[in-house]
Amino acid sequence: MAKAAISPLGAHVLVQRATPAEVSKGGIVLPETAKDKPKEGKIIAIGSGKVMENGERSQFQVKVGDRVIFTSYAGTEVTHQGEDFLVMEESDILAVID
Repeated sequence: MAKAAISPLGAHVLVQRATPAEVSKGGIVLPETAKDKPKEGKIIAIGSGKVMENGERSQFQVKVGDRVIFTSYAGTEVTHQGEDFLVMEESDILAVID
């Protein structure tokens, strides 16, 4: 995907959720209603950072392109130009996948 047309503000990040599994570990094809939404995705864009008390902006611990794991109810789901994204705070991100 090219540069996102959505620009998160402050300490927010734009994440594209990973595709849910089509088949269970046992080989059963899963219908759409049985699929769990992955708690994993790729960072598409980041904001400018949270404004600290001294007026400076904090640095992000993640960068565009990182694969991340986030909390179950993280972010706000957004659909833009037919693609689904999550806008969430950096604090909702639990880990970066190497």
